[in-house]
Amino acid sequence: MKKQSLLFVVALAIVLGATGCSKNQGYLVGVYGKAKQETQPYGMVFVPRGSFNMGSNDQAATWAMQPTQKTVSVDAFWIDQTEITNGEYRQFVHWVRDSIVRTYLARNLSNVDEEEAGRYFSLAYPYGQEEPDTVLNWKTKVPWDIKYPEDDDIEFAKYAAVQEMFFYGADKIKGKQLNAFKMIHKYTVVNYDQGMLPGNEFNPYTAGYNPQAIIRVDSAWIGEDGRIRDTVLVKPLRSRGELIGTKIINIYPDTMVWMSEYTYSYNEPYMQNYFAHPGFGEFPVVGVSWDQVEAFCNWRSCLHESAHLPSAQYYRLPTEAEWEYAARGGRHSAQYPWGGPYVRDTKGCFLANFKPMRGNYTEDGYLIPTKVASFEPNDYGLFDMAGNVAEWTSTTYDQELNTFTLDMNPSYEYKSRRNDPAILKRKIIKGGSWKDIGAFLQCGNRLYEYQTHRSASIGFRCVRSYIGK
Repeated sequence: MKKQSLLFVVALAIVLGATGCSKNQGYLVGVYGKAKQETQPYGMVFVPRGSFNMGSNDQAATWAMQPTQKTVSVDAFWIDQTEITNGEYRQFVHWVRDSIVRTYLARNLSNVDEEEAGRYFSLAYPYGQEEPDTVLNWKTKVPWDIKYPEDDDIEFAKYAAVQEMFFYGADKIKGKQLNAFKMIHKYTVVNYDQGMLPGNEFNPYTAGYNPQAIIRVDSAWIGEDGRIRDTVLVKPLRSRGELIGTKIINIYPDTMVWMSEYTYSYNEPYMQNYFAHPGFGEFPVVGVSWDQVEAFCNWRSCLHESAHLPSAQYYRLPTEAEWEYAARGGRHSAQYPWGGPYVRDTKGCFLANFKPMRGNYTEDGYLIPTKVASFEPNDYGLFDMAGNVAEWTSTTYDQELNTFTLDMNPSYEYKSRRNDPAILKRKIIKGGSWKDIGAFLQCGNRLYEYQTHRSASIGFRCVRSYIGK
């Protein structure tokens, strides 16, 4: 009886709007927090909201049917000032490397000394969870320079764990090389696209999901042979957690693209050095697929959160509309990011790194991709929005894209599943590259590539939605 009376009092308090921090006056006053203006993310440029005429404003170089221009409006966002460089992507690779070697150290040492193993991981107890999560301890340094020990089990366990991160045995060719095959990153994604399907929305009248709600989510795991396995799970939607899918992918760039993409061409030095050598650190990263780039964006968002920085939107790839709007730099009808209809300035110098004239690659001063920001920026302060490397966008390619996308923040992002046909895995790339002719550098030019493809001429940059006025 007392329990029922207590529940009645609690319910009555909710209905009357009683609060413990202020006296109820009977007025609708709302609940407002004090919001701080978002600070500028490091290395990014602010692009204000606005409208522009999206699409090509010149005849296609391939004489293909070009979509008509469409006036669209885009909200404000942050965008990387330059393309993601080898050095920046290498930070991602090293994070994956360090997380894996710490796991190996904890595993090997747990068989020898539990206390020593505990230096490389700790236990976290999330609220409402019975079993603790194992969390890596990033404060303990990895003994990368450890030598082969003599009669010391603990030191040998460390040595064996570190050596696993380098090629050895049949895979070793020469020297001490990081084992790129080990660079596997596992992360989770929330399939909001499944939750928004008709019939899958939360039902406020039953305080639950509809019994007929069905979702399709990706699931991945590592097989007994060490290879990545994945499938698509089709299951009923009963809780929010079921919208979470698992992704696993090897994130190391494909350095072989310098040879496989250009036959009968001596590019072996680029294959060996372009990503690995510090001399190319400020050059744009290439050889990364759309799926690898998505993993990078997820990691970058987690990196922001782990530093306990103010809450912000996740890092992601730009939509085609965002990329084109940023590339035009406020010049709504400009063919190129610098505004004019020509690829040379008044002094006759080329304005981007591309393939000028009749294949004279070095006429613009460079042969392959060059250091980011080697040419003048556009009016938004963005470098290399034309040439150097083409850039992935989040938008899925469709010939009729302009006819069905909205004119406000237009976006078509089909999340292809493992068993989908290849035609559904085409993603739009923008900007042209060092190996393309000038016509492909135009802001409105639209090309596509398959999301699993890796190329020596395709890179990327990230964006982040702006929160505020």
